[in-house]
Amino acid sequence: MMTLPNRLRAATLTGAASLALLAATAASAQEEEDRGWLVTLGAGPQTYPKYPGAEDNGLYPMPIFGLRRPGDPLPVKSPDEGFGFGVLGHDSIVNFGPAIQLVNKRDPQDVGAPVAEVGLSVELGAFAAVNVAPWLRLRVEGRKAVSGHDGWNGDVAVDFVVRGGDTTVFTIGPRARIADGRYHRAYFGVSPADALATGLPVYSPGGGVYAYGVNAGVRHQFSPSWGLYAYAGYDRLVGDAVDSPLLQAFGSRHQYSGGIGLSYTFQVGGRR
Repeated sequence: MMTLPNRLRAATLTGAASLALLAATAASAQEEEDRGWLVTLGAGPQTYPKYPGAEDNGLYPMPIFGLRRPGDPLPVKSPDEGFGFGVLGHDSIVNFGPAIQLVNKRDPQDVGAPVAEVGLSVELGAFAAVNVAPWLRLRVEGRKAVSGHDGWNGDVAVDFVVRGGDTTVFTIGPRARIADGRYHRAYFGVSPADALATGLPVYSPGGGVYAYGVNAGVRHQFSPSWGLYAYAGYDRLVGDAVDSPLLQAFGSRHQYSGGIGLSYTFQVGGRR
């Protein structure tokens, strides 16, 4: 692929050389297209808290999806990052792109108390990542809910990466979870109506860091076609979240998650 200096120097080339450069670029693009795509699809069970701050976990399906070019290494993807893609490609030191997350609906039945319902939250946002070294990645992600809690939510993540040849990639690292007051009040606050119904004191938390944790994930290919993906995570609620009367009475500051699934990879397009 042409680098930025090559593009700048191309402005000084003669007409004949420019035509040759265009032909080479077209050939390179055709070669890339001839590679086709490797599509990974799979599923398995996973468990995580029924809502942020819940005492109990639920059991949910875990979809697995991946897309890469033949010959590209297994991608580095931590289990708690939003669904999205890097616009600069897998080999870029700095990358960014869209990120989408879903946060479960909170029912009064899940809480075990007559509190206000919080609908399913669809969070839309973006991420930025820096691959400091082949074994170290920094990532920041921020999202705004367009339903449900209607607040801002985000993560600061550090991932240590271990590769086992071309068949295994393992990530593990610390996390910091940050949200605004609207998010905190949706899940950890006690409104006057909630206080009247539950007997808890009114509580209106502000924004800030609400959890620190760690996440680990592993992907292993048994063969070019079949693979396994598994993850485990833990978050410990802090700050205004853990001071919530609602959390202390009906929730837990300890948040666990994990899942495991099988995947199948196949090629679409390209010359085999």
